[in-house]
Amino acid sequence: MQEADWKVFQLDELLAKVERDGVSFKELLHTPSLSCSIYHLPVGSKDMAGAHEEDELYLVVEGRGRLRIGETEHPVAQGTLMYVHAACDHAFFDIEEDLTVLAFFGAPVLELGQRRRRARHGAGSGALETSEH
Repeated sequence: MQEADWKVFQLDELLAKVERDGVSFKELLHTPSLSCSIYHLPVGSKDMAGAHEEDELYLVVEGRGRLRIGETEHPVAQGTLMYVHAACDHAFFDIEEDLTVLAFFGAPVLELGQRRRRARHGAGSGALETSEH
């Protein structure tokens, strides 16, 4: 196995490097199928996020605030793990304590029409799975 095939991250080392003077977003990993970033929002800041082409998974490692997904609001705090479906409008807000989040992004999702065509014609690994969010 070559070193380029893997990376090891230590959370305490990542947190020590977070720029805390303002909003910061630093990509830690980028591959064709996955990326990971560390995102920091100080108290009172506003997240400029919106919808993305990728599914996302957020892990709050420090702080407290709220995450709006569509019309629904969710409290978030250290230890909160939240999934956001591709193309869902979302943003962190009401940051009560400086918020630091690990953000994991999957590969861009194919348009729904392309997925349905592939499933209908037997391409891929089988049946199309869907879930409500």
